[in-house]
Amino acid sequence: MTSEDFCAISADWLKSLEVASSTGDVPSFVSHFLSNGWIRDLLCFSWNFRSLSGPNEIHEFLSEVVDGKPRIEHSGLRDFKLDDHTVNAPSPFTLPGPQGIEGVQGAFTFSITQPAALGRGFFRLTQDVDGRWKALTLFTNMQDLVGYEESLADQHGLYEDRKITWEEDVDARFRAIEADPTVLIIGGGQSGLMTAARLRRLGIRTLVIEKNARVGDSWRKRYPNLTLHTLAGQSSMLYSPYPSTFPKYIPKGKLANFLDSYAVDHELCIWLSSRIQSTPVYDSSSARWTVEVQRGDQKVFVNPKHLVLATGIGSPRIPTWNGMDEFQGALYHSDLHKDAEQFRGKRVVVVGAGNASADICQDFVAHGAAEVTMVQRGATCVISSSAMEQTQFKSPFPDDTPIEEFDFRTNSMPLALLLQLSLSGGVQHVKMLDKELHEALSKVGFNLTWELSPGSGEVGLAGFIFKRLAAGTMLDIGCCKLIIEGKVKIKQGQDISHLNKDGITFKDGSKLSADVIVLATGNEPIMETTRALLGNEITEQLPPEVWGLDSEGELNQIYRPSGHPGLWFAIGGFAFSRFFSKHLGLQILARELGIA
Repeated sequence: MTSEDFCAISADWLKSLEVASSTGDVPSFVSHFLSNGWIRDLLCFSWNFRSLSGPNEIHEFLSEVVDGKPRIEHSGLRDFKLDDHTVNAPSPFTLPGPQGIEGVQGAFTFSITQPAALGRGFFRLTQDVDGRWKALTLFTNMQDLVGYEESLADQHGLYEDRKITWEEDVDARFRAIEADPTVLIIGGGQSGLMTAARLRRLGIRTLVIEKNARVGDSWRKRYPNLTLHTLAGQSSMLYSPYPSTFPKYIPKGKLANFLDSYAVDHELCIWLSSRIQSTPVYDSSSARWTVEVQRGDQKVFVNPKHLVLATGIGSPRIPTWNGMDEFQGALYHSDLHKDAEQFRGKRVVVVGAGNASADICQDFVAHGAAEVTMVQRGATCVISSSAMEQTQFKSPFPDDTPIEEFDFRTNSMPLALLLQLSLSGGVQHVKMLDKELHEALSKVGFNLTWELSPGSGEVGLAGFIFKRLAAGTMLDIGCCKLIIEGKVKIKQGQDISHLNKDGITFKDGSKLSADVIVLATGNEPIMETTRALLGNEITEQLPPEVWGLDSEGELNQIYRPSGHPGLWFAIGGFAFSRFFSKHLGLQILARELGIA
């Protein structure tokens, strides 16, 4: 087929869908989907994130009564227009798996009646058994509230009526924020910074508090050889792509410095060396928090309407074994790894077999440790950087395409469907790219898996990311070669019984002597960090998990209602924050306008 054919198929389907939507005809709207079709809706039909599969679920969702009208009529999606002048114009697609699903995909714009908003959607059409084009997926995404559109232009500069300088303008704005912040963000890492930058562009007064003395220290203080394990392009910051001179995998110090400059460039109001001093209190009558902040040597009270936790992936998980206090060598969590050089010529054991363990093992080998052993107690999902670049990191667009177009298409796919595709053959494709690597690892006793639990099916990296925040994975950037060559030895499959003064004893009676033991044992659940900040009373009002997938396949509590008024979570990798910070901003803005 030609591009004209793709446009014609898309236009016909979209025109018919608009008639069904604008007339509130739920059965007709649902008839535009395959029997296994999906709709993923972000804030267009409800003030939440929803993924529905199959005619019955979609029909029930759109038929629910909202303010006396069926949801489809209340929301009133209309003015559908094919987006045929961007990189997301109608085009062919093929999904991974033995079924070889093929069809036509494309973007479109639309208007929302209630609330008055603008949206953008994406569809994937395939032919049913009768040859009719139907939706495998439909994505509806709120872009802006009408009259409150995101501003990308600053008002600073040289023009006639300006009475104050740029510096005076920024200072006045900071003083207004500090006096009465609408939003308080706890955490000044990449998620907190991007959320603050987004809220600023939406005109929302936002104060960030960061416990470290300098923006970027959450990266700067980590282990020396840390780099991003994702490509620079996919890990870019909102509004500010990295310079073209940056390396493909950015070192942590370079990233930390970029974050520092990002906060300055985007004029973010940040209190450094600041932390929550006591448990925040929420007053439901005023819909405000009372938060005591220790800012340097001062105690300050702020009363924001919204509290955003951008506190990262959780505190270090430190297992407890008998004899830990008897061990005479160095024992610490991987988060505290600073200097492998001091252990040159020493015997090192790293407990854990994920990304942090791999990086730290590489660091010890590079700095001349006498022996490095990785303790792999279970199995690890391993994918090489080259395979990632050919699959997850591969962009369908030209190099100069804005990352926002990539984010939009990526997030148009329902997460649960993505896992289904992984189960039905997508993982096999990725495994074939790493066949030689995996065979070599297996020969030296390294245990591999692509299942979250035995027999549950191979969901691969995507499943580990969505359900475990990537715990149990290794994106290989060199450690696997060291394992295969025997420079990093593997102790596999045995749980630790206890420690003694010389090292580790395992439950099978075997022993490992060590001068250094590093616990690359991951992090505690995010909810435990939340409990430490907010106390039991508020935490018990929340659903049990932050992150992981809910029953529909949406991430629990992330950038969406948390279950407690005025409380939000902004957590996840660069791409999550870059995209979903807009949705968090729209929800907060809507609440401030009294329309949500």
